[in-house]
Amino acid sequence: MMTETLPVRRTPRLQAVPLIAGAGFVVFWSCGFIGARWGTQYTTAFDLLAWRFLVAGVLAAVILLIRRPMMRRRDLVTQVWMAFLTQVVYLGLIFTGIDHGITAGVTALIGSLQPLLIATVAGPLLGERVSRRQWVGLVLGVAGVGLVVADDLHAGHGSPLLFLLPLGGLLGLVVGTCLERRRKPSTNSLDALCVQSLVSAVFFVVLATSIGQLTVPDEPGFYGAVLWLVLLATGGGWGLYLVNLKLSGATRISSLLYLVPPTTMVFAFLLFHETVGLLAVVGMLVCAAAVILIRLNERTEPVLATLRGWRNPGG
Repeated sequence: MMTETLPVRRTPRLQAVPLIAGAGFVVFWSCGFIGARWGTQYTTAFDLLAWRFLVAGVLAAVILLIRRPMMRRRDLVTQVWMAFLTQVVYLGLIFTGIDHGITAGVTALIGSLQPLLIATVAGPLLGERVSRRQWVGLVLGVAGVGLVVADDLHAGHGSPLLFLLPLGGLLGLVVGTCLERRRKPSTNSLDALCVQSLVSAVFFVVLATSIGQLTVPDEPGFYGAVLWLVLLATGGGWGLYLVNLKLSGATRISSLLYLVPPTTMVFAFLLFHETVGLLAVVGMLVCAAAVILIRLNERTEPVLATLRGWRNPGG
């Protein structure tokens, strides 16, 4: 018996899914930088990260106990490595760099190299074709972020070796992203986020305790920053990062990071009254143009397949 394959209908609702997921990712990922600045006013980076994932880990444990998901051993190992690379390594080194005086602007500039690194390895490792138009967009995005943080580049930030911290964090995020796309775990996005939060909680609590940095701050603002990071950065930012990895290729999701530095600057202006210069505004427009080039004519078939997978994770 022959089974006819029905064509995919490109409905406006279906086409809006990647757009909404991408926009939400940019906003919530930017909240992580704001929360880092807020929380490190009260304590060290590892103390803040330990509390962040301790709270997130408790919530994750409750969700997993309620859902009781069935997870293959291969997928569980993948999620543990994802947690170590994209949260422990990336966040640990990024927060440590900021804690030692590297500005958020310079850190964002280093982070903007991720799409180029992803695109370089996407073809041979992941089988994702990077078109000439996307390469132009990737280079244009780096230029746009460079404009946004240009004012920070002339400032001194201590030893040049400090810049190895955010660079190492960047490499952790790149390897973790490629690992997820390579192994393609069937784990539901919510379950994956919960497992990664639990693993990260163990790592950061043990690390902060072993170096004597785990404390119990008495400032209410610290706990406000922790809740901000748990709800907006972990739940929103990392959750939508995993969602976008399923909806789009690694190159496209990485390209959205170009929009994070300018978005963070807008938040910093609204919350901390930091001014945004004309050069930064031009950089924001360049970043927007870069993302449009990279994500232009994005196919909707993978989106439909992903949505079906969410409804029936088993197949």
